[in-house]
Amino acid sequence: MEWMLMPYRRYADFSGRSRRKEYWMFALLSMIVAFVSVMLMFAGGMGSDGTAPGGTFWLGTLLIVVWGLGSIVPSIAVQVRRFHDQGRSGWMVLLGFIPYVGGIIVLVFMCLEGTRGPNQYGPDPKNPAQSDVFA
Repeated sequence: MEWMLMPYRRYADFSGRSRRKEYWMFALLSMIVAFVSVMLMFAGGMGSDGTAPGGTFWLGTLLIVVWGLGSIVPSIAVQVRRFHDQGRSGWMVLLGFIPYVGGIIVLVFMCLEGTRGPNQYGPDPKNPAQSDVFA
């Protein structure tokens, strides 16, 4: 759970490096919240009169909207730090805006291992001797 919430503790920190584990645990948490929200929305699909959505539909909608708005900055920040971990510029996040293939390109980069040892963006987050990386 610590890895899932780490991007929220480093909310708008666009400097430094992040491990793949941090990125993918955050992505997993986001998928779980989205799944629960959609299930709530389906559970409250129609109200008692058959035309208006029920209360759980609006609860699921509220949850997904609040989560989405609250997660925009941390998701971009953790993605920038993943690019930094590979020795690349954080501006590569903009590759995701290329139609059709941009998301696939970013996905591939998020799966790649980071550079070993320190790089221009900071120390290696996989090195357990450097405890200040997660401070």
